[in-house]
Amino acid sequence: QVQLVESGGGLVQPGGSLRLSCVASGRSFSINAMGWYRQAPGKERELVARIGSGGTANYVDSVKGRFTISRDNAKNTVYLQMNSLKPEDTAVYFCNADMIGYSGSYYGRLDAWGQGTLVTVSS
Repeated sequence: QVQLVESGGGLVQPGGSLRLSCVASGRSFSINAMGWYRQAPGKERELVARIGSGGTANYVDSVKGRFTISRDNAKNTVYLQMNSLKPEDTAVYFCNADMIGYSGSYYGRLDAWGQGTLVTVSS
């Protein structure tokens, strides 16, 4: 069973930085694109950043110049470096992967999600 596990969330003051990590595990899988989404209280989940298998990245306008997404294919890990954090960045951040792997007896394309990690930006 494919699993995504996030880490790195927490409480940070405005202007501070955090680095989120997400590790994929399981048997016989391969990963295409990976991304980070976030969901603030009372709001819909939104795409924050996404990175393709070749390293091409795109960002939502509100984080451009502040957040950087990267991936280590050898470690099946995607990172989100968040700098100059603002209170409006407060949300639960979810890792997502477009991948090929097992889900029970099914083997094929999967849209996998992590459990989420809370980022709180507050003084």
